[in-house]
Amino acid sequence: MRRTSLLIVFVFAAGFGVGYFARGAIGTNHEKDTHAVDLAAIETLHAADIKATLTQDPIELINLWSDDCVKLGVPGPALIGKKSIQDVYQKFRADHPDFTVLKYAPKIQDLQVVDGWAIEWVYYDTTFKMSAKDNPVNMRRKDLRVLKRQSDGSWKFARETETD
Repeated sequence: MRRTSLLIVFVFAAGFGVGYFARGAIGTNHEKDTHAVDLAAIETLHAADIKATLTQDPIELINLWSDDCVKLGVPGPALIGKKSIQDVYQKFRADHPDFTVLKYAPKIQDLQVVDGWAIEWVYYDTTFKMSAKDNPVNMRRKDLRVLKRQSDGSWKFARETETD
């Protein structure tokens, strides 16, 4: 009877150990797969950001943002929600109808992704013209951005603070 008890304990422990390590390996692969999917979706957001900025398409620009977004660093109070950002975009376009972006080259730095959120800081090399008759202006900026995974798996900008 004692051998049987030892055998049962040994089989149970072996099964527990195999299950524990197998689940850990599967979880690790699942986490790697999820991380790869997140990185690809974030890269899609980055590409959409470049396209929307270069074309200045108002719908594309506002669609980059999550519904609960916050934008800091712009003149005046923080912009909270897509409607606030959209209003600022519309006012800017009304004040500067010939504004064009000639170059927009964000260089993403230190992207960190955790639990449906991502943090990155970015250098922007930008060239724009306020009107057709104005000379181009070159600018380099650095920003901190927080991205948020949406329920459909896509990513959008949730927080941004602009700096000089």
